[in-house]
Amino acid sequence: MCEAASLDTLPAPSSYVTWQELRCVAHWFAGWGPAQRDVFLGQLVKRVVPGKVWSLLDDLGGLALADHLPSLFQCQLRLWARWFDSWTEEERNALVARLEEMDPAFVARFYREVASTAGVD
Repeated sequence: MCEAASLDTLPAPSSYVTWQELRCVAHWFAGWGPAQRDVFLGQLVKRVVPGKVWSLLDDLGGLALADHLPSLFQCQLRLWARWFDSWTEEERNALVARLEEMDPAFVARFYREVASTAGVD
């Protein structure tokens, strides 16, 4: 179960289920190290800026065949991606607002990364 994460100051998501998903992602984020947060940042930017051209090498990195079970972090990212794709824009913004409370520098990097995609098609 995910521990309580302070989402009381954020707009209420459209459902209790989404609120629980947001809490889980905030809890996972709190436990991730710098390298994991870097991976998450890249995935977050790709989901927020759809339709942009990403390098072929970036895309091929996700196709690696593994002969072992995925890590807990990889499972968390997959679950987050599934949830994120189903959230409304307001719910996605609630996640970013919560991450900003937890790690302002991370969200500042996120905004710089998103801004750097402007004009890239």
